[in-house]
Amino acid sequence: MKMLINAADTVVSDALEGLAQAHPGIVRVMRNPDYVVRTDAPLQQQVAIISGGGSGHEPMHIGYVGRGMLTAACPGAIFTSPTPDQILAATYASASRAGVLYIIKNYAGDRMNFEIAMETLLLEGVPVASVIVADDVANPMQDLRRGTGATIIVEKVAGAAAEMGASLEECARVARRAERQSRSIGVALSACTVPALARPSFHLGDNEIEIGIGIHGEAGRQRTTIAPVAQIVDQLCSALVDDLDLRAGDRTLALVNGLGATSPIELYIVFYEVARWCAARHIVLARSLVGNYMTSLDMAGCTITLMRLDDELLQLWDAPVCTPALRWGV
Repeated sequence: MKMLINAADTVVSDALEGLAQAHPGIVRVMRNPDYVVRTDAPLQQQVAIISGGGSGHEPMHIGYVGRGMLTAACPGAIFTSPTPDQILAATYASASRAGVLYIIKNYAGDRMNFEIAMETLLLEGVPVASVIVADDVANPMQDLRRGTGATIIVEKVAGAAAEMGASLEECARVARRAERQSRSIGVALSACTVPALARPSFHLGDNEIEIGIGIHGEAGRQRTTIAPVAQIVDQLCSALVDDLDLRAGDRTLALVNGLGATSPIELYIVFYEVARWCAARHIVLARSLVGNYMTSLDMAGCTITLMRLDDELLQLWDAPVCTPALRWGV
């Protein structure tokens, strides 16, 4: 295994230092405990939007800190939840009297540690709310669904609402609606390699793919033979549309997200097939995003996310954003 690192135990700290030096006008990186915060935080009378999760998914979450998106993000160790002290430190550095909204992916560790932080804040009289993202249709049981690509959309929508001066209740409302109207599913061509382990998290044969994988290398719901991408997209989009009950005439946002080791040319081929698939069913792709936005270290493959749009969500998605990884309208 070859990686461009200094040592397995300095991967996260070295990456944070690189982020700080690459984007000094957008973010500040704080250490011990680690968190990333907007350079202009705290913003008085503006709701703080805070998220976090294990490292290894970059640019999620640290790359989405900035104007119009996250106020702060907490990076845990590789594939490990951030700790309550990280979450609280980020909150104290970014929160105002307008309150705090936590956006939490549906993993046990993330939920537990953010809930601990919420309990502390409530005892201190800080207004706080949370939104759980559980968009992965690979698991038919809603409570067990993982938070994946829709997290990007939820963070963008909530951040835009906060930037426009929305209340904590309004930010939580639009974030929950964006989550409810989004579904994702992924496919892996190869597993990721965790630096500390120096070996793939699972093995796929040369002609095998895994449908419904998780972003930490979790097994999917089906292992099958590699096929033309049109056939793979048909299987993935069918699962999304059925679960979301999308119908002809519905407007959608489509995200084709690379998992780390998939080339841009492949991702655009995937999007081409997604667009063809939706057009054949008269589902309108009103907005799109293609690229590496929520990775799994060096995993080869992609996730597809579809969100049903309405006028309010479309306005919030289109609103200006300026972060290290997402930027438009500025």
